This record gives sequence, structure tokens and C-alpha cells, in this order.
Amino acid sequence: MTPLLVILGALVGAPARYLVDRALAHRFDSVLPLGTLAVNMGGSALLGALIGAGANHWLFAAAGTGFCGALTTFSTFGYETVRLAEEGAYSYAVANVVIGVGASLAAAYLGVQLGQWVRS
Repeated sequence: MTPLLVILGALVGAPARYLVDRALAHRFDSVLPLGTLAVNMGGSALLGALIGAGANHWLFAAAGTGFCGALTTFSTFGYETVRLAEEGAYSYAVANVVIGVGASLAAAYLGVQLGQWVRS
């Protein structure tokens, strides 16, 4: 049953990642990959909230592992950072790493705090 829940969550998370990325790329003209930043922050916040709220095994499998796992993307983050460096946009590449990692960690922390608040 657990693998099915992970698959169902991923079936929603992967298209959501694509749609968020395309919507932000269409709306904002930015050198930084805002779509990847947004999905990584959102997924980190949701995963933190699930942990903080003490989500049961089934919910965590579907929403945490499936949805958040498919929504967030370290490989794309890495690729986009390398691409920025290869294009000579070194300051943007460094900014992407600092902002991406820092914002995702902060979002996860805030998500845990929110989840704990909801649980209490």
C-alpha cells in the first residue's frame, strides 16, 4: 500500500513542479531560476509541516515522500547553478546556491514550527 501512496503523491507533485516553473518563467524575466526556488521552498515548508504535525505513515508517504519528493528537485537546482556558472554569471550562480539552500532550510524550519503549533 505504501508504494501506491508514494506513486499517487508523485503523480501530483511532478506536474505541479513543471507548472509552477513554467508559470514563474512566463511571468518573471529573471536570470535566477525562480521556479526551482519556489518549488524547493514550498516542498521544504510542507515537508517540515508534516514532520512538525506528526503526520501519520500514510499521509507522510503520499504527501511527504510522493508529493514533496516529486515537487522538489536537487538535480535541477544543481544543473541550473552549473549552467549559470558556465554562462559566466558567477555571482548569480553563487546567489542561487546561497538563496536556494538558505531559503529552503528556513522554509523547512518554519514548516516544522507551524506543524508543531497546529498539533498543540
